[in-house]
Amino acid sequence: MHRPARVGLLAGLLLLTACGTQSAAVTTDRPSLTQLTPRPLGPTPFTTVHPDPTPAPPRPTCPASGASITVGPIDAALGHRAVVVKLTNCRSTPITVNGYPDVAVLDADRRAMNLTITRGTSYMAIDPGPKKLILGKGETALAAISWSNTVEAGEDKASGTYLAVARGKGEHAVVWPVDTDLGTTAKVTLTAWCRKFPT
Repeated sequence: MHRPARVGLLAGLLLLTACGTQSAAVTTDRPSLTQLTPRPLGPTPFTTVHPDPTPAPPRPTCPASGASITVGPIDAALGHRAVVVKLTNCRSTPITVNGYPDVAVLDADRRAMNLTITRGTSYMAIDPGPKKLILGKGETALAAISWSNTVEAGEDKASGTYLAVARGKGEHAVVWPVDTDLGTTAKVTLTAWCRKFPT
């Protein structure tokens, strides 16, 4: 009477042992964590950011005037800022550069801001004074545009997004992205065109 029960119990144990052996085999065949290729994670609602696009500088061109203008990075010191403007003669015949660049500060909508623009020496650059320069092909002239981010209580701060720079008054201007944090001064200072800044 008890023998069939023992046979059934042994058969059950053998079945469980076989299942355990099969599971162990499956586990052994799985790749290790170092063999798995991680799947890229998509953005989550907490990390999704849509920043405003950063304005890009214009593509270099050679205008009919031959005066190709570029604007360098912002240099900062003790609350003062400056950029160096470089004018290059990109045509085969000489061009003349005389006096000061024509400059306007533009807001994000490219509208000219109401500022005070002066000519002379600033904290950041010494003005060499106006001088007639004749530039051959590939030769350059430099000028500095300076401002301060000083903030005084009770006054509105001004900040521009672009600089419009031309060789001189009434000439074609290049619009270059420059963050001009003018503080409450609303003032920009220009140096004259020169081959090399005085020290």
